[in-house]
Amino acid sequence: MKRLNLFIAVIFCCYSSIMLGQQDAQYTQYMYNTININPAYAGSRGAVSIFGMHRTQWVGLDGAPTTNSVSVNAPIGYNLGLGVSVINDRIGPMVENNVAVDLSYSIETSPYYKLSFGLKGTANLLDVDFTKLNIYDPSDPRFQNNIDNKFSPNIGAGVYFHSDKSYIGLSVPNMLESSHYDKSAKDEAQSYVVKERMHYYLMAGYVFDLDYNLKFKPSLLTKVVQGAPLQTDISANFLFNEKFTAGLAYRWSASVSALAGFQISDSWFVGYAYDAETTKLANYNSGSHEIFLRFELKGIRSGMISPRFF
Repeated sequence: MKRLNLFIAVIFCCYSSIMLGQQDAQYTQYMYNTININPAYAGSRGAVSIFGMHRTQWVGLDGAPTTNSVSVNAPIGYNLGLGVSVINDRIGPMVENNVAVDLSYSIETSPYYKLSFGLKGTANLLDVDFTKLNIYDPSDPRFQNNIDNKFSPNIGAGVYFHSDKSYIGLSVPNMLESSHYDKSAKDEAQSYVVKERMHYYLMAGYVFDLDYNLKFKPSLLTKVVQGAPLQTDISANFLFNEKFTAGLAYRWSASVSALAGFQISDSWFVGYAYDAETTKLANYNSGSHEIFLRFELKGIRSGMISPRFF
């Protein structure tokens, strides 16, 4: 039977000491709304930008991640940007809700480039329902009390150097290494601590004009976290007639992806991505799906937004 029964139970509830690994939600179409990982992005598009995304990962695998995110960001002055985002992340018995506020400050380094600095403040609420697990020993004290709305604050920072055709950014969205565990599980609670680790993100991209109606943009996202392998996403998108986008992406030693998007109007843009696993995990799922919708309010900024893919 091609399924794993709540495989995330191994991640969260194993009897060892501290769980480490890749913990932040991942996105294949990160280049369209990088505010989730870099607060310096806030307001960089020069418009009120409203973005919603749904990601279903590893379809067919019990307990696989499902992520929903909504964000709003806009310039609030000549050099300031403000953003608010909400992320709902579900993995097996665990549900995490994340609310973040981002503030950016930009400096014009030349007529074409800006250097932006960003700060992020985050509130996390964690729920874990142990009744969803197949527990070998139901009397084990570690699983007698669920984790309900465990609150933990966090802060993050980032820098973002960008123009209409290029960008490079470095960020750490969560700097505090918070620990989550069920304090009501008496003395044995510390035996299954879940500790948040700092994730370092490096992103870059460029738009090449290949023809009057054809543009090409390669982009890169690298994630580094203690206790997990280096993860690199490489993508290549093409823009046709400033309306339709299509491309491919590769997540190093993990998956390959197909991406497509359509500029419905000056304000509306929709995109879709499909990921196919390149690891043994492909034997247990039928891939991952990701869809997003972006709406930008007209009249807030001067001029037209360049089709930058970012």
